[in-house]
Formats: sequence, structure tokens, C-alpha cells
Amino acid sequence: MTIFNSTEPIVRIKQQHLDVQDLKGLLKFNVKIGNYTLYSGSYTRIDQVFLLWGLISLIIFITAQFFPMSWIDQAYYWSGLTLFATIGMIMLTYCWVRIEQVTWLVYCWALLMFVGVGLTNLGIFWGWSHILANLCPLWLIVCGLGYLATGIALQSRSFTLAGLLHFLTIPLLCYVSSWQFLATGIILAGTLLFFAEVQWDMRPPIESPFLTVEQLAFNRQQHLKRQME
Repeated sequence: MTIFNSTEPIVRIKQQHLDVQDLKGLLKFNVKIGNYTLYSGSYTRIDQVFLLWGLISLIIFITAQFFPMSWIDQAYYWSGLTLFATIGMIMLTYCWVRIEQVTWLVYCWALLMFVGVGLTNLGIFWGWSHILANLCPLWLIVCGLGYLATGIALQSRSFTLAGLLHFLTIPLLCYVSSWQFLATGIILAGTLLFFAEVQWDMRPPIESPFLTVEQLAFNRQQHLKRQME
């Protein structure tokens, strides 16, 4: 029994023939000036979650790096923002993870976010210097664990590699000690935005009990079309 679908590319251009669960809530953008297309792209609800967390990661770590805001104020703001984003993540992904039968995964990510925020706030409000000195490694570990869980749940090499990348970058932070927050923000946000723009690998489609007979037939047709591309 193989854990990963080795016949599928790790990442590739986004697929055009989407399954039912990917078409729900799909956002399409086509920005033009006259006949010239500036930008064209489509984002599933999973992509939208990547974009949401990517933007939030940039805001949090760039603020910590460049703006003289107190740690106490940041703790309040970022705790509220993380709660908002976590609720948004659950709402956006619920249909997809239910159909793909990996509902536990979204709650795993939510738990990791709350553990990360909880430890961060303990460091700030209780003055735990060891945590404050290692906030960047802490969040790289938290997100790395989330990616590894995603890789296992979806049998995805790309997410597994992303998790390993987060762990491997931790020892390198000492070489950019004065720019740790910026470097961490780039790693966290860059990974998320990358996944929002590409098609990542995962296990073959499943016969979900949450889909109707017509929807299952539609997904089979889409799968055949993707194989022919």
C-alpha cells in the first residue's frame, strides 16, 4: 500500500475540470484593460483559505518586525484576528472536508492555531522570556505540524514537503536574527500564497457518501477529463 500518489506531479498548473466540492464557492477573477488581460485566475474555497491565512501571516509578522506596537496590544489584536480567520477557515472548508472525509483535518488546524496563540499569549502576559525569544520557531513548528497532518490526510507530497521545509528553516533563523519576524512571515505567507496559485497533489477521488448519484457521476467525468489533459 502506497501512502502517496507518486504518479501525480507534486505541483502543476491549476486544473480546469473541477469536482463538485471544488466548484462550490469558486471565485473567478479576470482583470482587463481594453483587450489586454492583466490578471486571470480562479480560487476554490480551499484556495481562499490559503489567501486568508497568507494575508494575516504577512500582517502579523511585518507588524512585529517594523512597527513599534506593544506586545500587549499585538496579543489582543492578533488573538482576535486569529479567531476570526479560524472561524472563516471552518466555514469555507466545511463542505470540502466533509465530502473528502477529512473533517478532522480542519479541526486539527484550528487546534494548532489556538495552541500557538495560547503559548504566544502566555509568553507575553506572563513574561515567559523563553517563549518570547522563540516566537518564530514556535509558529514554524505549529504550521509545520499542520502541513504534515495535511500531507498525511490527503496523501500529498507537496504538503508533506512544506511541513519539512518549515522545520528545516528553524535552524537558519539564527543567521537572520534581527530579521526573524520578516523571514518567518515570508516563509509562512509565501507557502500559503504558493499553494493558492498552483494545483497540489493528493490521493485519487473517492466515492463520497455525501454526494448524490448525479454528483458522483459528474466527478468521475471530471476525473477522466483531467487524465486526458
